[in-house]
Amino acid sequence: MANANGGIIGIDNPAVVQPEVITTFNSSGTLTTAPYTTAVEYLVVAGGGGGGSYYYGAGGGAGGYLTATGNPVSGNSPYPVTVGAGGAGGSSPGGPTAPGVGSKGSNSVLGTPSPITSEGGGFGNTGGSPGGFGQNGGPGGSGGGAGASVPGYTNNPVAGNASGGTAASGQGNAGGTSNGPFPGYGGLGTSGAGGGAGAVGGNGNWYADGTPTPTVNADARAAGGVGLENTITGSPVFYAGGGGAGGYYNGNGGAGGNGGGGTGRSNSPDAGNGTANLGGGGGGAQHLGSGADGAGGAAASTGGAGGSGVVIVKEAGGDTVGSGIWDMNSVYDAVKAGTWSS
Repeated sequence: MANANGGIIGIDNPAVVQPEVITTFNSSGTLTTAPYTTAVEYLVVAGGGGGGSYYYGAGGGAGGYLTATGNPVSGNSPYPVTVGAGGAGGSSPGGPTAPGVGSKGSNSVLGTPSPITSEGGGFGNTGGSPGGFGQNGGPGGSGGGAGASVPGYTNNPVAGNASGGTAASGQGNAGGTSNGPFPGYGGLGTSGAGGGAGAVGGNGNWYADGTPTPTVNADARAAGGVGLENTITGSPVFYAGGGGAGGYYNGNGGAGGNGGGGTGRSNSPDAGNGTANLGGGGGGAQHLGSGADGAGGAAASTGGAGGSGVVIVKEAGGDTVGSGIWDMNSVYDAVKAGTWSS
């Protein structure tokens, strides 16, 4: 029988224009692609690392940052999505044997046929290790910052320098290095800040005035590495900034990197957390400079927690798609507009 498709016998199907779809996962879930999607653009950011605490707590590294277009998928298919949590900040009751080490962030995964995995940010370390030696930052998507040696430990035979954590290839940058000390006075270096997706974390240095006695605001304040800008959602947003380093006594802490990095703190018990769903590293904390715990006179301090990650998927729209028998007017209009795909 004849019908509206110009006399051809069969089912009269309307042409379908698939709209653009942008799906943001702030927590783990399942991506179900639109019926005619064959490839997606993605942004996968892991959880940031936690900042260190106690003497010269370093900032945590940013979560790994991965983005690309043209990742193959099948239409109308479910894919698991994991959004990584940020690492906990190091908790320190004070004293040279206090742990004070942050925790690494958790991975984020887009489970398409070729899974996309970004690595959690490296942890920021502490200078409150046994003997007061600075400790290297943890590896991760971006590396965590190094803790510096504790001041006043005149028996330290080593200069007190420590290295920032290494970064996963193509996902971020190394954490900052701590430097010091003033000769013969143990480690006076501030901690290096955590790396970000866009830049290496800042390096800490010994007191600017070169004396063994701290001067207010004289210490270096290493900033976290900046993140990277992305427009997958239609608006520019920075992701994966590193955490800032803790200051010393009355010095200010380092600024968090643009992209959710937490601010370092000095003379404050808790450092700033990385921003949720941006994958920023937590800030490093310094002791309060008061209180009495029997081991250095430092009150408790806590490094900032890393910010959780995010997974964003963009499915392109605009093409007129389908199979079977189509209304000839719809086909003609789509071909003329250059949007018909068979």
